[in-house]
Amino acid sequence: GKRRTVARLMPTFKEERGKSRIQIDGLVRGNAQVSLDEKVTLRKVPWQPAEKVVLAPVTPGMMDKDSRYIGTLLDGLPLVEGDRIRATLFGARYNEFLVESTLPKDVVIIKPTTSLKIAETLPTKPARLKVSYEDVGGLEKEIQRIREMIELPLKYPQVFERLGIDPPKGVLLCGPPGCGKTLIARAVANETDASFFSINGPEIIHKFYGESEARLREIFEEARRNTPAIIFLDEVDAIAPKREQVLGEVEKRVVAQLLALMDGLKDRGQVIVIAATNIPHSLDPALRRPGRFDREITIPIPDKKARLRVLEIHSRGMPLAEDVDLTKLAEITHGFVGADLQALCREAAMSCLRQVMPEIDFQKAHIPTETLLSLKVGMEHFLQALKEIEPTAIREVFVEVPDVGWGDVGGLEEVKRQLQEAVEWPLRYEKLFERARLTPPKGILLTGPPGTGKTLLAKALAREGKVNFISIKGPALLSKYVGESERAIRDIFRKARQASPCILFFDEIDAIAPRRGAGGMDSGVAERVISQLLTELDGIEELKGVLILGATNRADIIDPALLRAGRFDATIEIPFPDREARLKILQVHTRDKPITKEVGLGELVEQTEGWSGADIELLCRKATMIAIRNLIEKKGEGVAPHELHIGARDFMQALEEVGATRRVAPIAMKP
Repeated sequence: GKRRTVARLMPTFKEERGKSRIQIDGLVRGNAQVSLDEKVTLRKVPWQPAEKVVLAPVTPGMMDKDSRYIGTLLDGLPLVEGDRIRATLFGARYNEFLVESTLPKDVVIIKPTTSLKIAETLPTKPARLKVSYEDVGGLEKEIQRIREMIELPLKYPQVFERLGIDPPKGVLLCGPPGCGKTLIARAVANETDASFFSINGPEIIHKFYGESEARLREIFEEARRNTPAIIFLDEVDAIAPKREQVLGEVEKRVVAQLLALMDGLKDRGQVIVIAATNIPHSLDPALRRPGRFDREITIPIPDKKARLRVLEIHSRGMPLAEDVDLTKLAEITHGFVGADLQALCREAAMSCLRQVMPEIDFQKAHIPTETLLSLKVGMEHFLQALKEIEPTAIREVFVEVPDVGWGDVGGLEEVKRQLQEAVEWPLRYEKLFERARLTPPKGILLTGPPGTGKTLLAKALAREGKVNFISIKGPALLSKYVGESERAIRDIFRKARQASPCILFFDEIDAIAPRRGAGGMDSGVAERVISQLLTELDGIEELKGVLILGATNRADIIDPALLRAGRFDATIEIPFPDREARLKILQVHTRDKPITKEVGLGELVEQTEGWSGADIELLCRKATMIAIRNLIEKKGEGVAPHELHIGARDFMQALEEVGATRRVAPIAMKP
């Protein structure tokens, strides 16, 4: 590189060997003054133990108590004068230092005997932004595309002169919130030697006439004076909405000014504009043409491999216990973006901290070193944090899936098997499905009389399949305004795609997809909703990683177009439970209750012929309530919980009450 520095050498990953490449972190690259994909010269050098090292803190605000641990944290680190080094403290906090002098000179390694002196004054050299390309996990392809758009024109403008073309002038970063758009811009600013100007959309808007446009012109003029330069427009949709849809004159003038600055008569020189938004369709179309934003780069929701990389980055400063399996965490965090994974690591650390809180004496100024060193973030802390963090993509439609598993669903073994094959197998045996060129079913319709367990099955499937779960109540989608119902369906499917793999559960689907042309449809809302639903299920845009699960007890009134292959591929009939299934349902609903030995479940099975699962659950609940009522009437206020016992008499009374209800309101009508 441009500068000589030292580092420890270690073997790289097996798949990276033989490529004549080395992998070095952002700190060492900064010390050597090299960029990614540049050539470096390696040679083995002799070293000596350091007797004395003088360090100058790069970042202000270092706490006095931190200096006690610096020597331990830097033990074994090789360095030369002028290097920048980092001491990672407890958690993700760290301090950076500039090596002002060493004794002896040249290459030294810090040892326990080394005398470390921390200078009180900050170095005159300004501190860089701390984010490098290594801090952006799982977006290697996107970063590569951005680098060729930004670094090439800034470093080698003569290449474009030789080719006779103007270099690209703008990059639009699109993607859901929290996926790393702003982080990439920070990394680009740090890794290039360009001047960096950041504009937050709302900051531009001013109350005085013409001030907003003048502020934009000032920023572009200042960037032109300090070329090469990068201007970053965060939340660009706030200052460049579609002009035909905004009512305010200020917004229209700001959009016009931005268009003129980006591709007007006046050449803006070596100034590149990066913009970020999570709603690109709301931007003015004139802004998205070549010459303004030459390239639109979509930052996707990370896949399993990318999630693992992000977890490694955010947990690298954490004291992890040996049982932490980041690969497993990456597998079960479907739909999580980078910000969600960062929040997960932070929440896991907080969960670990809560365990030692009782041991901390808040009257003392310092926490004992032994307590700090005992802090270890384990797998249990991450799993606890998972219960509190839901994916950003589906936060507004997120449904907390109850703690219901296959064990809570009595019987229905064949139905469970079919659902497992449709949801769990494509995730667990992904390579096998790819080899067989087999795509999993798009939709499954659960039909059957009320109370047979359709909704319960959907909840158990969401939990056991470890996928995101969005529950849609059919009637809630319908709106009195034209186009609103269709837009609601589009938004739900868009969120499901972002959070894939995901189950979209339509309960009472017959309410939003009745047979078309059957009459009684006011204003045609239902017909438009069905058309939108059909398009989303089997349209041009692929529905990858999303399973549609519908539940109804009136399959006969659902539109036939919805039931064909390619939409709802399978219709699963859920019958009334047979004898064996009724026994399992009774076992599920009585397993934690204080039932006496005289209660014979076999006898109850015989007396509940033709009952649904909901009826049997009601029977158990009624029997429990009868036992509680009898005990309170007998004992009064002084009743003790251990005295409660549910006997055969309670069940017989409950059988009469539930049976009478079933005779008045028949469960199902056979066509």
